[in-house]
Amino acid sequence: MATTSRLSGLRNLSIADRRTAVTDAIGGQPELLTALDPTSDEALTMAQADRMVENVIGQIGIPVGVCTNLVLNGREVLVPMATEEPSVVAAASNIARMSRTLGGVTATSSEPVMQAQVQLLDVADPQGARARILERKDDVLALANAQDPKLVEVGGGARDLIVRTVHGLLDDHLIVHLVVNVGDAMGANAVNTMVEAIAPLLAEIAQGRSLLRILTNLADMRITRARIAIAPDQIGGPQVIDDMIAGAALAYDDPYRAATHNKGIMNGISAVVLATGNDTRAVEAGAHAYAARDGQYRALSRFEKDSAGNLVATLELPMAVGLVGGATKSHPTARAGVAMTEVTTARELGEIICAIGLAQNVAAVRALAAEGIQRGHMGLHARNIAVAAGATGTEVDDVAAELVARRAVRVDVAETVLAELRAR
Repeated sequence: MATTSRLSGLRNLSIADRRTAVTDAIGGQPELLTALDPTSDEALTMAQADRMVENVIGQIGIPVGVCTNLVLNGREVLVPMATEEPSVVAAASNIARMSRTLGGVTATSSEPVMQAQVQLLDVADPQGARARILERKDDVLALANAQDPKLVEVGGGARDLIVRTVHGLLDDHLIVHLVVNVGDAMGANAVNTMVEAIAPLLAEIAQGRSLLRILTNLADMRITRARIAIAPDQIGGPQVIDDMIAGAALAYDDPYRAATHNKGIMNGISAVVLATGNDTRAVEAGAHAYAARDGQYRALSRFEKDSAGNLVATLELPMAVGLVGGATKSHPTARAGVAMTEVTTARELGEIICAIGLAQNVAAVRALAAEGIQRGHMGLHARNIAVAAGATGTEVDDVAAELVARRAVRVDVAETVLAELRAR
């Protein structure tokens, strides 16, 4: 386990020295993180890429940073984050640091249960069909489990059937949900294989025909929750906390604010999901669907103040991620990302991802309630602008600092500053 996640001054080191510092913190095995260097022999090759997707013509590089300072459920954790957006890694690391005085982040999760749906058509008696299907539940579950004996062997497998009648604007729908414990997998392949197999039997029982047979990414039986508490003196004082709570309340009540509020959460979540080779689109779809589960799109997180005046922020959302199958095994950089977290189960990984999403969210709401979102964000973005203007080496930091000082983080201003710098 990581000796510490409190790697102070990491940003001041060279990239190679940062990688060494992280490697030392998680046990001193240099080969674990070698694949994170795109120039190494362990990085993703074009031959590997060609086997992963169709019509491969190249790769796109996304920076992988490391979130430091996180204590999760009493354990020091270093977390890989793949993102192109400035300030995300720094913001999450900063909130993780603030939370340490009150014990860090606590997270829990439910069993790794996924659902897949079978749509049944041309059924004369939907309620009668529902009863007949449930009468044959054991037969259906046995057929489903026969498709993946290995999953059953390790303690997973089909657990239940749910039969729903969905009343729609255009038609009514008879839908059967297959509920499956997918273990340490994300589970899409397992549940899709199962529903493909049971669909003909369900159609026969219902005396109709099956159409769609596919998982749902609204994984509302696979929920992860995180809680963070931060003392007033760590986050800017009681007034900042009150203003953060007021801002978060607007995000819960107003979908226009909620969309950006939740985007901030996903800045953290998607970065870790991507860095560990999991399916960003599946997690994002589930999160946004869950945010609208009562009929209005709302903030996924809640902000409160406890009896001691500390900020308490909580986050709850579906978290369908895995450690086996897909890119988590086939992509060397994803394997390195998972290794950095030192997790042994998919539930642990989901809890880390949720914790980072909450930390990033708290950072964004704090910035909005205090100095404004642009101050920190544009300070880091100024480096990108400096590079775009042609700055190299030490010029990048000098130009970025001047852009921030002039409060004009634009390429045209950067070009002027760079010309002035070079004329000295």
